[in-house]
Amino acid sequence: MQRIVVVGTGFAGTWSALAAMRLIHLHGGKDAGIEVTVISPEPRLVMRPRLYESDAKNMSAALDGLFRVTGIQFAKGTVESIRVPERLVNVVDQTGACSALSYDRLILAAGSRLRRPNIPGLREHSFSIDQLGEAAAFEAHLHSLAALPPSPARNTVVVGGGGFTGIEIAAELPNRLRSILGQDAEVRVVIVEQAAEIGPELGANPRPVITQALAEQGVETKLGAAVMSVDDKGVVTTSGERIESLTVLWTAGVEATPLTRQIPGLKDKCGRLHVDKDLRVPSAKDIFVAGDAALADTDGDGHYAMMSCQHALSLGRFAGHNAAADLLGVAAKPYSQLTYGTCLDLGPWGAVVTEGWDRTVRFKASVAKPIKQNINRVVIYPPSANRAEAFAAADPDRPGPTLT
Repeated sequence: MQRIVVVGTGFAGTWSALAAMRLIHLHGGKDAGIEVTVISPEPRLVMRPRLYESDAKNMSAALDGLFRVTGIQFAKGTVESIRVPERLVNVVDQTGACSALSYDRLILAAGSRLRRPNIPGLREHSFSIDQLGEAAAFEAHLHSLAALPPSPARNTVVVGGGGFTGIEIAAELPNRLRSILGQDAEVRVVIVEQAAEIGPELGANPRPVITQALAEQGVETKLGAAVMSVDDKGVVTTSGERIESLTVLWTAGVEATPLTRQIPGLKDKCGRLHVDKDLRVPSAKDIFVAGDAALADTDGDGHYAMMSCQHALSLGRFAGHNAAADLLGVAAKPYSQLTYGTCLDLGPWGAVVTEGWDRTVRFKASVAKPIKQNINRVVIYPPSANRAEAFAAADPDRPGPTLT
């Protein structure tokens, strides 16, 4: 029996496993002699793009039923290391017990994590919404503020980083704080961004919309200044300003899973592995990479997949298909994702939807909000535990969702 091992149950990992099983099913199912095993701490898909919303602790979807009806094996644990020459992964389970699992093809889809630079006090005195537990802890902290006496520090949240995540959570916070502290509370939300512009990676086209939405909701921006230190009562920026706050939220920067360091091959500044058009690591032919761990050319025009669920969903479908195709001896499908859109939540004000790599604004404010809600509540969720539906959805040739 040959084995495809998928590391991770994020968007890329889930869809890699489904796509691999789909192709195996089309080529004889059990008679093909190939099993697919997914390794993750839990058989759950965390809705990471939604962790800026309230009720974060419930932002996940169970996968055990879906895996069961599609024939995917699940191994509960965390991959500690990848032994490339031996084609083995070392796994640690929840009790601390270690085991080794062999693979014929490996799909690394262990995602990314928030980068926490060596800023004094950052680790000890800041929150994050990068992972499910962290987002739940942040929400619990916000609710705990209501038990404290009113003060400027209690009523102020400092958001470190004015990128995609920083903007989305900052736009949500004024209303969330008032719902906890009282509608008449004088709340303050401040984004500290070291770049000269808000949303530096989002480009110029949506920036006026973002700026308007934040301003109209009372969100302040401190641009051209970085967080220099954090303590239990606030932050000091590189401009020398001190902001009193009991709630500092760090959102700036992500890096690929450290497991990429164990695989030979070129990597970018985020630690992502360069892959070929089949999403294979050129220097490790038995390994495919999908999602935030992959640096993949989307269209041949110099655009590379973003560290986002939009690209992870498609990368997973192609990686899973191609890993299975390699073992089955059938043609691979070169990865291609020609369309690109961005949908940024801007809190109660609405959202902004852009099209293309230049991010031309198509919809904004209340018109764009239902599009974002549909993405968050429908598009990114896995299919139901129905084999035919799941395999149809895992087809790499399936058209992606439109933003209309």
